Amino acid sequence: MITGHVFIATSLDGFIARDNGDIAWLLERDASGEDHGYDDFIRDIDAIIMGRGTFEAVRDMKPWFYSRPVLVLSATLAEQPVPADLAGKVRFMGKSPQQAMATLEAEGCRRVYVDGGRVIQSFLLEGLISDLVITRVPILLGTGRPLFGPVPHDINLRHMGTRPFPSGLVQSTYTIAR
Repeated sequence: MITGHVFIATSLDGFIARDNGDIAWLLERDASGEDHGYDDFIRDIDAIIMGRGTFEAVRDMKPWFYSRPVLVLSATLAEQPVPADLAGKVRFMGKSPQQAMATLEAEGCRRVYVDGGRVIQSFLLEGLISDLVITRVPILLGTGRPLFGPVPHDINLRHMGTRPFPSGLVQSTYTIAR
């Protein structure tokens, strides 16, 4: 059975990007070379699903950051060709979370990294997330794109652990309590 997994960073006040999508504040912290567990996390991931906003924030990073196939969920981008330099690495799809996961499962994927605020929110509401690793960056943005939005019902989490880093980042792991 296919499962969805989240590995994401937020500002201390819960934002994943500035209102305009800018994530420079996060990339500056990531440049420290400190190991926050991403390599261990991605090792067991078969594919990555992200939304258009996340894709637009990372598409011009050189070299391409992701070592796994990326599926971008976007009705808008689904009508466009993938940029030539990302052919074979990225594909666009205008499907629902359930349909996207079914497609990846049919292709043999078992563990999927789900990235991007709205995509994570929609996958949570559909019950497609198994666990979340959330790293809080010691910065207050005041406004921006939130990781979580309104939910029609409580989503109970089980805290699995928290670890601080010398840089001041704090990482917590949660599983979805079913």
